Amino acid sequence: MTTILDPTNESIPVERSLAKRNGLISGRLALLDISKPRGNILLKKFENMLASQFPDIVITHYAKPTFAKPAPEALRTEIRDNNDFLIEALAD
Repeated sequence: MTTILDPTNESIPVERSLAKRNGLISGRLALLDISKPRGNILLKKFENMLASQFPDIVITHYAKPTFAKPAPEALRTEIRDNNDFLIEALAD
């Protein structure tokens, strides 16, 4: 059993389950720093972990200009068009 933590304020938590996975990751992975303090540190740890476990993935870093606003359309389009997966970090 895997527990999924949701950082939103849910008075009644919604039940969620993970999609079935085969344990393999291949392709292009985007790491998006939303520009909050220490998010880049968390992403670097993810990158090191994933690169050692999945040496064939290509990892690209992106950063939002500010955490206070959604990512600009051009950045969202670039990430979508050039990657297969995305990890977005919020470290606080």
